[in-house]
Amino acid sequence: MPRQARLDIPGVLQHIMARGIEKRDIFRDHRDRQVFLEKLSTVILEGRAKLYAWALMPNHFHLLLRPLETSMADMMRRLMTGYSVWHNKRHQRQGHLFQNRYKSIIVDEDPYFLELVRYIHLNPVRGKLLEDLRQLDSNPYTGHAVILGKRSFGCQDVDWVLSLFGDRVGQARRKYRAFVKAGFDHGAREEFRGGGLIRSAGGRKELAARTKENRELGDERILGNGEFVKSILNRCEPRDDCKKGDVDQILTDVSRSSQVPERLILSGSRLRQVSAARRLFLFRAYEEAGASYTELGRLCGIAHTSVKQAIAKAKNESDK
Repeated sequence: MPRQARLDIPGVLQHIMARGIEKRDIFRDHRDRQVFLEKLSTVILEGRAKLYAWALMPNHFHLLLRPLETSMADMMRRLMTGYSVWHNKRHQRQGHLFQNRYKSIIVDEDPYFLELVRYIHLNPVRGKLLEDLRQLDSNPYTGHAVILGKRSFGCQDVDWVLSLFGDRVGQARRKYRAFVKAGFDHGAREEFRGGGLIRSAGGRKELAARTKENRELGDERILGNGEFVKSILNRCEPRDDCKKGDVDQILTDVSRSSQVPERLILSGSRLRQVSAARRLFLFRAYEEAGASYTELGRLCGIAHTSVKQAIAKAKNESDK
């Protein structure tokens, strides 16, 4: 079966994986890993993307990130090509370093964001490289230690992850650590590894329990239920020019009136001025252009429930 085209959508959360050719090591020592992280940091910062979790294993790596301005394809090409050239020169080797192209999975945030942060950071434990949580806490090759404040990696968005566990940093870090600890016995999650309906159903066992009539639309490139899969695929299809034009024009108008750049309105920034502009944009796009909660959520990289709340708040603000 021919490979499907990647779904490269700005503002949407993606789980990225890449493996060494023939499962060979792509990181031989600390220097290799350090240079890879330096190149990753450059790509993330210059592309203005959001990196939430990462793990470097001997023969593969995982990233959980959200592209904003630069496409995922461009960022990954720069990262993997740049590192491959450096690695081959250092180790006096030739040929491909990575096995085929990287794997990218669009992720439905509400049910899977924190689960994937934990799943990615526990990779060294599942791979038998580390034995316990204490070793993971200080391990320099995942973003776990960065979230705990034990190591520094400037391009990682620690604040966003911690905000989901509480407003106070110390308390949020303790809750996050307890959350990771609770996942030690979960083992491999099939919905994070399988494709299509396996992802949507939550694993092979859950899928087998469904009748054919109750099975949802599935796609190897998407982690989420049938409704989410459908919304992503619809977003990738040619859209009605008038409606898209209306939404684009509303975004431009709100950006000008609020003096907030369009890219920030569509980002996850929680600055007061940005949040107010985003609420106004969502409200107008919903009321004037007829855009749905799901469509607007994908555009801004937030859950549809958050869109609904923002629109309700904007409506109340406009009624005052």
